[in-house]
Amino acid sequence: MGKIRIGIIGAGLRGTYEYASYLSEHMDNCEIVSVVEKRKGRREVFKQKYNIKEEYVFENIEEFLKQDKIVDGVIITSGDDRHYEHAKALLEKGYNILLETPITNTLDRLVHLNDICEEYKDKVFMASNLLRYNSVLAKLKEIIDSKELGELINIQYSNKIGYWKFAHDYVRGNWRNSSDTSPLILNKGCSDIDVLLHLIGSKCKKVASFGDLKHITNEKFKLNMSESCMGCSIEIECPYSAKKIYLQDNKKENYAVHIDPTEENLLNILAEGPYGRCIYRCDNNVVDHMINILEFENGVKATLNLYAFAKESEICINLMFSHGEVVASLLKEEIIIRKFIDEKDNIVNLKSDNKEKEEHKIIKDFIKLISEKDFTENKSTSKSTIESHYIAFALEYSRVSEEVVYVDDFFETAINMTREIELALL
Repeated sequence: MGKIRIGIIGAGLRGTYEYASYLSEHMDNCEIVSVVEKRKGRREVFKQKYNIKEEYVFENIEEFLKQDKIVDGVIITSGDDRHYEHAKALLEKGYNILLETPITNTLDRLVHLNDICEEYKDKVFMASNLLRYNSVLAKLKEIIDSKELGELINIQYSNKIGYWKFAHDYVRGNWRNSSDTSPLILNKGCSDIDVLLHLIGSKCKKVASFGDLKHITNEKFKLNMSESCMGCSIEIECPYSAKKIYLQDNKKENYAVHIDPTEENLLNILAEGPYGRCIYRCDNNVVDHMINILEFENGVKATLNLYAFAKESEICINLMFSHGEVVASLLKEEIIIRKFIDEKDNIVNLKSDNKEKEEHKIIKDFIKLISEKDFTENKSTSKSTIESHYIAFALEYSRVSEEVVYVDDFFETAINMTREIELALL
């Protein structure tokens, strides 16, 4: 078999500078031959950066689908609201797919994805559950399964989004309005729920959720502030300042602000565009903190905290066992094992100079699955991802309704309602 041909659907930050970049630089057995992107500037950047022929550059998915099959697999990094539509159409055309999470942003589409996964078992249909490839989490699973600390009782899981990252994504950025994209528990938390399911090894029974938009609101705007960070009198003392976030460091997020993020270009676009706005004058509605409680069928309980207000972006996990506890940091790549019977802690350091990023591991798996056509080795199927998503929807329903939600009943009701509505529309 020759080189695996790959197309990218959505030439944004991750499509252009994460997936495509790795494929181009490190994968000798594949090549990027096509891109679909609605924004002309980003389309042109991608075409030039990866030397894509003009006839394989498309403005929309409809133009791409009119062609005969031109690639062996596609990586979908379009907006959350287009994931289902793109995945369905591409599977029907016969393509293998790696789909960014969340795999869809509505409950009725999740019901349909469940059916689609059954229908297209002859294709690679992966979801980008990147944390399934994390070495710290793999070690935690090993510790749990070994029973060396006894019975697993409880997990405390904290996803510290980080103050500046939250401002970029959920206040000024593309995910600032949950009505247009998806709620925080789905957009950010579905991967964390997937981790909890994997570690605990049991179905989730019931959930409850509490959270709201407490701080980053229009009501916090004061008279000595400005609509834009570029002319604000207190900008120098504000940690959320767009100047501090985008001009002091060469972050990858700068490429989301401008396709050519020179200092001059950034200054100009921050003065005019949404990324330069005061965080207290944006049209955001995504919760800035939430606490989620999950009970599993095997009796294990877990809390999942998602919040903006942290200095650094990181995931911290505490596991409580009958005979010990474990504290883990994905940022430090460190696990501390504390057996009640031992006086000293056992510190496991998993840092490595040659460690691969999770995105790169999943790309390698995707290419391998297409090449070998052995789908039994797919460790991140879209089918296996559905459970984390309907738990996320159940948690959001709990938060809004202030009710404890039984997960299986919730999804069964969603399935029945979806079917009834569609029959009524026939």
